[in-house]
Amino acid sequence: MPTGNYIRQNSVKTRLAAGLAANHVEGFLQWLREKQYTPLTVIELERLLACWTHWARAADYTLATIRQAYMASSTLIASGYRARFPGDLRQDVVGCAKLFIIYLETCKVLDSLPAPAEPALLVEFRHWALEQHGLAETTLGFYLHVIRLFVAYMGEDPTTYTAATIRAFVLERGQNVSQCRVKGIIVSTRSFLRFLVATRRCPSGLVHALPRSANWQLTSIPRFLPDTEIGRIIDACDGEQHLRDRAIILLLARLGLRASEVARLTFDDLDWSQGHIRIHGKGRRLELLPLTQEIGDAIIAYVTRQRPPVPTRALFVTVFAPVHEINRIVVKCLVNRALTRAGIESPHRGAHILRHSAATAMLRHGVRLADVGAVLRHRDTAMTAHYAKVDLTLLSAIAQPWDGRAPC
Repeated sequence: MPTGNYIRQNSVKTRLAAGLAANHVEGFLQWLREKQYTPLTVIELERLLACWTHWARAADYTLATIRQAYMASSTLIASGYRARFPGDLRQDVVGCAKLFIIYLETCKVLDSLPAPAEPALLVEFRHWALEQHGLAETTLGFYLHVIRLFVAYMGEDPTTYTAATIRAFVLERGQNVSQCRVKGIIVSTRSFLRFLVATRRCPSGLVHALPRSANWQLTSIPRFLPDTEIGRIIDACDGEQHLRDRAIILLLARLGLRASEVARLTFDDLDWSQGHIRIHGKGRRLELLPLTQEIGDAIIAYVTRQRPPVPTRALFVTVFAPVHEINRIVVKCLVNRALTRAGIESPHRGAHILRHSAATAMLRHGVRLADVGAVLRHRDTAMTAHYAKVDLTLLSAIAQPWDGRAPC
């Protein structure tokens, strides 16, 4: 057994020394340790890197062409290639190569990976949407996905766009997708057409060529959980291992924050002396909400007892390596796990169910609609009025009398 371990380890070292990563292996392993990868994971990644660099060297790639090597290996795996022997190319081997390239970029060994070549129209639209309209990166990412398809369908010359071809694109892309998806396609396309109109690339009338999707706005009953189930979810986050989750759940369930707003919180957004928290809302709006004792205690417990010492101002970071700031998907997933631990059976398991629950709870406890809208930071009062449907006392005050006769 000792001899086998020595031979295996020696094989890894030999492959690494002969490959294109030879001069950067030790730095890479140290970088992994600083990212708080476990010792066993670091050993495994070292082995995977040896496999990949051995393959790349055999294919005549060098450090200067490491990106091309990664793309070639990714394409090979995507095409259905199957490993023929231990140590051959596999998905986890290619994943380790990507991590190694990230390390090389972080250390300035390589220039940052160039962004995929995009039409000049899309590059200019991205700048316009960020600077002129303050779109969030997540929203812009969805818009760009649709707009890339639009430009590929319509061409890069806006002077050739017609109402008929625009409608044809939307109708074709809208087949076999949900109503919500169709609305997203229309909104994204309309935003791009408005950009073209603003930059005088096409006539303004083309914006009106977009078909309208069926939209029964605010006709549904708000999805929410009762106070007892919210309490069970919070209780399911007790214990040292769930300190981060408890703080996030309280921000969602008490203040009605969106998942992206929680993910963007930094230490600079907490004002302990004034007792408020700064929220980075939609459209780059900055708004203040009260930092309650319950939420403040949960944040302090997380920061002092669980949060690892990483060089970032982000308030919430990932639990497992690589440790970095969270995103809205992490928030969504931890809410789903909390509902499972609490035994909550609900078809809606994302973070937004807690925002709805916060709004309906405020109404049931006598908070005025205007004040609920202020906490939720709604621009349109109709959105806040939507929650009145769950308050029977409030509905009875506005209900019209009915004499029982059938309509004519």
